[in-house]
Amino acid sequence: MNKLLWMHCFVRAVETGSFSAVARELKIGQPNVSRHIASLEKALGTRLLHRSTRQLTPTPDGQRYYTQARQALDVIAQAEADARGQQNPGGLLRVACAHSTGSEIILPALPRFMARYPDVEVELRLSDDYVDLVAQGVDVAIRGGALRDSALRARRIGSSERIYVASPAYLARQGEPAAPAELLRHQCIVYTLMGGGGGWPFKDGEVQVTGRLRLNSLEGVRRAALEHLGIGYLPSWMVAGELRDGALRAVLTGHTTARTPLNAVYSAERLAPRAAVFIDFIAAVFAATPGLDGKPLV
Repeated sequence: MNKLLWMHCFVRAVETGSFSAVARELKIGQPNVSRHIASLEKALGTRLLHRSTRQLTPTPDGQRYYTQARQALDVIAQAEADARGQQNPGGLLRVACAHSTGSEIILPALPRFMARYPDVEVELRLSDDYVDLVAQGVDVAIRGGALRDSALRARRIGSSERIYVASPAYLARQGEPAAPAELLRHQCIVYTLMGGGGGWPFKDGEVQVTGRLRLNSLEGVRRAALEHLGIGYLPSWMVAGELRDGALRAVLTGHTTARTPLNAVYSAERLAPRAAVFIDFIAAVFAATPGLDGKPLV
């Protein structure tokens, strides 16, 4: 009985979504992979995977077991690498972040990270929804603001400021607001996934803004502002280029709130080497990104 092999088969089945991929990787044949996982389920007395002709998905028990099994295998792999004197981290790294951060900052930087660490696989989950790291088996999440879950750990990797922007054409047509209350007579481009009930924060309080256009994407808000549809509230790094070339202008700059800390959040007591090097890498990327480097753009 080789429970370690069973565990390895199960973990890689979850990560690849395929018995055949695990069989090719371990060179043991697909029926053996299926048999090993069935033996693990029998030994644990619970079903770990939902199987169908199209996909494999972990059950709730399977997801909990996967998270702990992944950590156990990481510890074993690191012990073996240390014993052999190997320094290169490896394995599957699952990262969760917002669509805008992932597509515009992390994805363009990934070729450098993957070239530097050729044994690391990356699964990047782009979503503006809250992600449960433990339940979904995520190694690292990039989040702004205070932690919701006190059981998680975090390392600060930057800070972000949000600013109010509009196109020169819109401001020429509608006038520039001199105070937050004047937004009530403007078309505000509303980001529907923003917390706090839709109010825009200012250092002296919130303003409940309205507008004819509502979007569930920050990139959509930026595009709408560029199309002269109103005033948007956006992270400054998203509009650094547009502010520089004059396509957008910042308004109400004397009324903005303090910068928001950006954290790399994780649940493991001991970070896997692949997660540790990723956090170091992305902290350096943020430090070189205008709007995330702690320096005001406006």
